[in-house]
Amino acid sequence: MRVFVTGGSGFIGSAVVPELLGAGHQVLALARSDQSAAALKAAGAEVHRGGLDDAEDLARAAAGTDGVLHLAFNHEDFPDMTRAVETDLRVIEAIGAALEGSDRPFVVTSGTLMLAAVDGVATEQDTPAPSIHRGACDVAALALAERGVRSSVVRLAPTVHGRGDRGFVPQLIGIARRTGVAAYVGEGTNRWPAVHRLDAAHLYRLALESAPAGTALHGAADQGVPFKDIATAIAKGLDLPLKSIPPTEAEAHFGWLGMVATIDNATSSEGTRELLGWKPEQAGLLADLEEGHYF
Repeated sequence: MRVFVTGGSGFIGSAVVPELLGAGHQVLALARSDQSAAALKAAGAEVHRGGLDDAEDLARAAAGTDGVLHLAFNHEDFPDMTRAVETDLRVIEAIGAALEGSDRPFVVTSGTLMLAAVDGVATEQDTPAPSIHRGACDVAALALAERGVRSSVVRLAPTVHGRGDRGFVPQLIGIARRTGVAAYVGEGTNRWPAVHRLDAAHLYRLALESAPAGTALHGAADQGVPFKDIATAIAKGLDLPLKSIPPTEAEAHFGWLGMVATIDNATSSEGTRELLGWKPEQAGLLADLEEGHYF
């Protein structure tokens, strides 16, 4: 299968591309910069130069392939992702139109945080509200199934971990270094799901190859790691004290991450595992933190 991949040089994408190539697929990967292009060529991928702002160009590239994995997202706008979501919607719609009626796979990236309002443990059957950040992208991608596209959505855990991680956990470590304490909010019982980037890469390949049209998939190997346990691992790794802070101080301590540090987002991936035979094999988040490379 010849696959068009956006975000192929990113933290997750740089694991997805070798996963695809190792399974015998050909990869055409989007690159915005010379550095990204060089990394993709070195990995064995063909390069398409461009960016997310030109949705029609991406649609033309997608039309000449057998399927699409869409991992790229403009995270630079976080935490106000309005513009990034609007751009993502245009890309999803344009690529979806290019694939319409072909039954070719189109795997789109979303997040389990879109389901944080679910009471208890979120499952693949839960649907995010379109008004919640990338929730609209999630809904739009799955709706393409009604137009003859084998669309699916991979909802990634907020913590996709492993060597080279630049996400929430490294930012929490940076805050701990700056403030001199590894903090959690209240009792710290709110839970974060997590997945190793190599397990996530394997899930993307399985989705490309066999996910039925209109399928939501959960990239969550750890169903829910208590935030206090994450803070405890950071305290140990930095040799800093562990501290509970009241909810009223979360924003002052964590900055914009304060709203994420209090979220309870326990997420099941049982449906995904049963449907695709996905079996996460890499270290869990706490074990990964214990290896020391984060510090």
